[in-house]
Parts: sequence; structure tokens; C-alpha cells
Amino acid sequence: MRIAKLISQHRFQIAEAAPVDTGPGEIQVRVHFCGICGSDLHNFSEGLVGDTPSVYPMVLGHEPTGTVIQTGAGVSGWQPGDRAFLEPAIFCYHCPMCRSGRHNLCDNIRFLSAGAEPGYFRDIVSVPEHCLVPIPPGVGLAEGTLFEPLAVALHSLRFADLTPGVSAAVFGCGPIGSLTVAMLKMHGVRRVFAVDPVPHRRELARAMGADVLIDPSQTDPSKEILAATGKRGVETVLDCVTKGGSLDHACIAVAKGGRVVATGIPSDARPMIHFHELRRKEVPLFNVRRSNNETHLAIELLAERPAFLGPMVTHRAPLENIERAFADLEAYKDGVGKSVVQLA
Repeated sequence: MRIAKLISQHRFQIAEAAPVDTGPGEIQVRVHFCGICGSDLHNFSEGLVGDTPSVYPMVLGHEPTGTVIQTGAGVSGWQPGDRAFLEPAIFCYHCPMCRSGRHNLCDNIRFLSAGAEPGYFRDIVSVPEHCLVPIPPGVGLAEGTLFEPLAVALHSLRFADLTPGVSAAVFGCGPIGSLTVAMLKMHGVRRVFAVDPVPHRRELARAMGADVLIDPSQTDPSKEILAATGKRGVETVLDCVTKGGSLDHACIAVAKGGRVVATGIPSDARPMIHFHELRRKEVPLFNVRRSNNETHLAIELLAERPAFLGPMVTHRAPLENIERAFADLEAYKDGVGKSVVQLA
């Protein structure tokens, strides 16, 4: 099978490897598509994710869809050719975090694409049966890759404490940011400010329902938001980029008693925040760690609104062109929204 290895910053190598054997309770799957996530891009561009150095060579990719090839002993209900979403996280289900229901904080988590755990930029994988979720009719294999970032956006809203009629701001309008805009509007948020310096990403946010678009390269976004809200600020700020001073702006733009939710992963190991703005307004800062039990809701939304959410996937690249796909995404070239790698 083919496998794409990130061997250093900005460099992929396509290699041949033997498929991993399928053990009891596992299913062998042919990967068809896998989305490129922002954390993948951190490994490609910066050589680390936050304060965690990349471990080269590594196999990225954790937003996959595929079809069943064969099943291992003890597996029932899956047949060759069945289409599936493939969960990237494998939990232990025994640690204190798992027992409390916070599986995304599992002490023994195996997250496929992180560190030495190979991800899904490879033709064939064998994973535990519980990692597979059926793809409903009407959802394409390419568009289905949105299930994972959509689940992250849904998870972030758990911390937002939304009520209908409030206002919110989203910093960073890449795929997760724009999906966050869509989820905010579905939750009844009256007015959503979308902040991004890239024109086509602001337009992506508009398509997802953003009411006000702000270009931070042309104006001070927190001042704009305060001016538009009578100096009160917005009840919730979700920072989906966490760079370029966005966390500071989030602290300033949030209203008294509001909430700041950091979905993005800062490139700085110790990012600066405007602490006293949060203190004076008694605003908590929440951090998002992937998702937790939101996958099935994300899948329901994809099945219900494929024509709305599907166009988020703007670019497809064959595995052989994965390095260029990453480079184009890094440079915001060609109006790229969500970019997916096609393996089959």
C-alpha cells in the first residue's frame, strides 16, 4: 500500500508498505479521503503542535472516510464495501477521565496521526470496530471528512453556554471557524462577527451565516466589535486561530460575565493573553481538546444539510500531490477552504 510520510518540515515522502494485519475485533478499511486539519499544518509548517515537537517521520491525517475491505474475528454487522467514517481516537475506557465520560482526556489515548501513532494518509488501515460509523445515504465520501472538524466545533459550543438572541464573535474563519459560525447560527445566536484577514475565508464564513465580516489587517477587530455593540462586547468569543493577537482581542471584545473559548492551537508555547481584561469582567477562558461524543450529532447534521455543509470542501488532491496541497493551504492559495487528500 501507499503511505505518505512527513519526513521534515515542508517535505513529504510517498512510500510503499505492507498493510497492517487485521486482528480480532478489528476491521480493515480502504481509505478514500482524508481532510487536512490545522494541527496537520502545524506539523508541516512549524515542526511542532503548540509545545509538542513533531516526531519525524510521521503519518498525519485524522479526518478520514473509507470502505470496509475485511473484518477480523468477532466483528459482526459490517460487510466488504460498507462506507464508514473513521474515528481517529482510541480510548482505554478504564482511566479516571474515561470513567467520568471525558474520553477526549483519556490518560492512555491513542490518537491516530499524533506522535508515533500513524494517521490516515495511507491506503489501508486496520482499526478497532468501534472506530467505524456508517456513512448515511446522501453523504459523499469527500464531504464526509467534515465529520471530525464539525464534531470539534460542536464540542466548543459546550463551553459557550449559548442562549437564543445573544451575540458572538469567531476569530479565524478556516474550516473549523466557519463551521463554528454555522453551529452558532443553528443555536439561535442573533449576531455573529467573523474575523479573518483572508478574503475568501471571510466569504466562507458569510456563506455559513456570519452577519458581520471584519478584516483584522485593516482595522482593530476588538474595537470594531465594541463599537458595534455599544461598548458592551459580545457574550461569547470563540478563537479558532489563536495567533496574530487574536486571544488578546478576544479578551477585549467579550462582554462582562461572558466567555472566551479557545478552539485553535497557539503556535507559541506560552501565548500571551490580556489577563486583566478577563479578571475585571469575570470571564472564564475555556480550552477545547478535540471532541467528545459529538461525532454522531455531526453525522446527523451532515446527512440533514449536505447541500449547505458539503461545499466547505473546495479542493481535492491525490496522495501523490499531498505536499503541494499542504503548501497551498499554508499560503491560503486558490481560494482553498477545506482541502482533502484523495487516496482511492
